Amino acid sequence: MTPAIRFLDVSKIYSLRSGDVTALDNVTLSIEEGEFIAVMGPSGSGKSTLLNMMGCLDTPTKGQVFIGERNIGEMTDDELTMLRREHLGFIFQQFNLIPLLSAIENVRLPLILKGGDPGCTDRCMNILAEVGIEVDRLDHTPAELSGGQQQRVAIARALINDPEVLLADEPTGNLDTKTGAQIMDLLVRLQKEEGKTIIMVTHDPTLSEYADRVIRIVDGRIA
Repeated sequence: MTPAIRFLDVSKIYSLRSGDVTALDNVTLSIEEGEFIAVMGPSGSGKSTLLNMMGCLDTPTKGQVFIGERNIGEMTDDELTMLRREHLGFIFQQFNLIPLLSAIENVRLPLILKGGDPGCTDRCMNILAEVGIEVDRLDHTPAELSGGQQQRVAIARALINDPEVLLADEPTGNLDTKTGAQIMDLLVRLQKEEGKTIIMVTHDPTLSEYADRVIRIVDGRIA
């Protein structure tokens, strides 16, 4: 079976006025379909660069990155946009919901951007129900929702296009301990019941216990 994500001798070097900075240094790794991976490491270790590359938001200076069988270094910008839109889902610490849109409108937005049916209400309602948002909250804006509810809406938005891979950057960072545990339970359920591949960047060692495997990065290398 083809791995969900593969890095082969990947380096990422940023050229700054002060000199070159190596964010990733000859990284080789393989993530299988349906795995739940936690990525950990100190600030500046390369975690965000690794996640950005998995999300096709950046390309390697050296080496190869594969999403399934697709080599992102050989893809055009349009092809990378399509890959992100159809195969990847993103969950952020800051939720990144549109303040003026309701919960259901935030979830519907990727369908509109994809050129699909903007009136696909049933699918949006089903996804929101799956992540624990009740019907009476569908028309609420983010400001009218709790932090945990906002993150659930953000997860629903990430799921609406049925992605193969979910990339989560500190998904519980703005939540209290109880709500954070509920969100982690939800991510585990998505992995176990729906077979989603989940890669989560976190600094919290208690969250890593939810993962099948932990990848530790230090100075751009897998420790």
